[in-house]
Amino acid sequence: MNATEIAEVLNHPYSQELLSRDITRLAYVAKDGTPRNIPIGFTWNGTEMVVCSPKNAPKLHSLRRNPAVAFTIDTEVHPPKILLLRGNAELDPTDDIPQEYLKVASTYQMTPEQRVEWEAGIRSLYADGMVRIVVKPTWAKLIDFETTLPTPVAELIEQQAARAAQQ
Repeated sequence: MNATEIAEVLNHPYSQELLSRDITRLAYVAKDGTPRNIPIGFTWNGTEMVVCSPKNAPKLHSLRRNPAVAFTIDTEVHPPKILLLRGNAELDPTDDIPQEYLKVASTYQMTPEQRVEWEAGIRSLYADGMVRIVVKPTWAKLIDFETTLPTPVAELIEQQAARAAQQ
């Protein structure tokens, strides 16, 4: 996909709605060569997906070896809205808590006192800092079941219409 096609998908109102959510599923190839798919908080900065991780997370070793990743962001209603993204992860170690991590957590309902206590706990737990996993999409697809469908379903509908036309 070229950058214009990706931008067209990402600028769609449904994509923007999905990109404003706070949980995605991150798929990557683990150290043992098997697939992993994990729920993880994320932020979209307008051009990149950013997820944050502890520096000792096994996924970081895997991403250094094979940076190819995929994301799925979807809704829980019918018909679902699904945004699929692919790209390559760049690892950006930090000595502090990334603002993206704090931003994702800002959507959680907490009193101001709870937030202060939570942030102090996070800063203590991740005293070494974290790793920002940054992914610029190289491929994107929106499935809304109104104007776009999964490719195999669209193909079956075309075949069904062709059969009906022959009768």
